[in-house]
Amino acid sequence: MGNVQTVGLDFFPLDEELELLPGNLTPHGHECLVRLGAWIPSFEQAAQLLATMLQINVSEAMSRRRTEAAGAAYVAVQQAEVERLEREMPVSPGGADKVLVSADGAMVPLVGGEWREVKTVAIGDIEPATPQKGEGLVTTTNLSYFSRLAEASDFNRLALGELHRRGVEHARLVAAPNDGAEWIQGFIDYHCPQAIRILDFAHAAQRIAGVGQVIFDPAEAQAQAWLAQHLHHLKHQGPQELLTELRHLHTSHPDETILADNLTYLEKREPQMQYPHFQAQGLPIGSGAIESANKLVVEARLKGAGMHWAPDHVNPMLALRNLVCNDRWEQEWPLIAVRLRQEAAQRRRTLKEKHRAQKATSAAPPVPTTTPPQPPQVKPTATRSQPVAPINAPPSSPVPPSERPPYRPAPHHPWRRSPIGRARYRPDTPNKFSKN
Repeated sequence: MGNVQTVGLDFFPLDEELELLPGNLTPHGHECLVRLGAWIPSFEQAAQLLATMLQINVSEAMSRRRTEAAGAAYVAVQQAEVERLEREMPVSPGGADKVLVSADGAMVPLVGGEWREVKTVAIGDIEPATPQKGEGLVTTTNLSYFSRLAEASDFNRLALGELHRRGVEHARLVAAPNDGAEWIQGFIDYHCPQAIRILDFAHAAQRIAGVGQVIFDPAEAQAQAWLAQHLHHLKHQGPQELLTELRHLHTSHPDETILADNLTYLEKREPQMQYPHFQAQGLPIGSGAIESANKLVVEARLKGAGMHWAPDHVNPMLALRNLVCNDRWEQEWPLIAVRLRQEAAQRRRTLKEKHRAQKATSAAPPVPTTTPPQPPQVKPTATRSQPVAPINAPPSSPVPPSERPPYRPAPHHPWRRSPIGRARYRPDTPNKFSKN
């Protein structure tokens, strides 16, 4: 009876019709697991919630793999969209009349004790100011985010998809309240050079407080009063008189490097500190939107206790965090599912081609060589009962069975020590059957 041929792995055609995703979960269970993995602070808690809500038991490792794979698929989807926009340059949809574009960075821990900066941009619609405590309170609604662990030049390019979707290029007025980081100014130059650049009021206040610490003792009430007076003056009258006073202080204290550094920082950003003008236009003078994004979008999921991320896993998680925080899961998850099925189909095709190549290689006849292989030299073995003939001796003629001597075991053969095979008589002792 012959052996049954081994059957290899294959894909059931009905799986494609049912739009199943890679793995052993249903499409709904797979989607819920990924969504929980993006929202919940840990993959283990996401697996526990899935078991509680859907009675689907998965391990922490599976929760991690499925979530990170979906995030990587969404990164690829966004990358393909950026390439399409650069290639086709379509007109973006219309957006709000006044738009906020604010960027900043947050540090996240990586494997090996390294910390890297994740860059995030927040985009929102600026609402009309409402009076509160004698001042106009400016609020921003419909916020969306884009985050990546990337260099500034790469981040500028990758964020194109989100700014295009929000229609920033069609806004009548774009406000960009940010801190004084140089890469942020490059980001604004890349996407919306017409934006009104605003130095975050809290950062300006921090620099002015540094000057006050040089002149006064920080614990004195006079220092607090001096700081409050100058901040109020800056907010309602502008930076001109403040900078003039700081220049006089620098002349009186030329050796104070802290005073010189803060003065240089503020002088370079004087156009961005025209706060009375900005407030009259109904624009925000603080970067609270992006500060909140750093905490709620990035740090809430990637900066937990004991977390250390591999660099390749940061951007997939950031992409999913942006997706859930932008409240666009229903619109974007079908694109992720299609990408996951395409990647699984490509893996199957690659595996089949590999198996086909291996089978063709094993079925091919061996290539003959010019020198035939020599048979191995087998050394003759000797037995205890027969002497070994010399290697060069001529072959002897076979002995007829009738002329062969009877076989006698060797002196040390186990048979001679066995009581079962021991002789019952001595050959030299006569018996009744022997003849005299």
